[in-house]
Amino acid sequence: MCADLWSFALSTYARPGVEEACLRAQAQGADVCLLLCGAWLEQRGVALTAERVQALKHIAKPWQVQVIEPLRQLRMQWRARAQQDGQLAAFRERVKALELDAERELIMRLEVLALAWPSNQSANQQRWLEGLATEDAANLDHDVLQQLRVVATGT
Repeated sequence: MCADLWSFALSTYARPGVEEACLRAQAQGADVCLLLCGAWLEQRGVALTAERVQALKHIAKPWQVQVIEPLRQLRMQWRARAQQDGQLAAFRERVKALELDAERELIMRLEVLALAWPSNQSANQQRWLEGLATEDAANLDHDVLQQLRVVATGT
């Protein structure tokens, strides 16, 4: 088990099938940083409460909207043109690195909040992914959540 959320996110994302599942979830409107946090909380046995879900979303939503999404949109917008323009390709790589840095910062902010919650409690811990995926990703394919849960938590 990874002690910190960033290490958990990196090791989970690197496992077979997780990157594809996360990209599908992202395309369907889910916040992948929140989903990875949810899988981490499930693994740690942190009890789910509506207040905790809202607290995590309160941190994640503004950061996603104001920081991560504009970087992602710019990177995606430059994809085709960067294939013919070496300078633009270099700028695009820098934007991609900034996007990853912004995701890491969000993960760290989520972890700071979540570390205050006691772990190794069994009540409702298996519902974190569903609780964090709703609202913005109302049509999220729940197979994506199950795949992420199986790979991340081994259940």
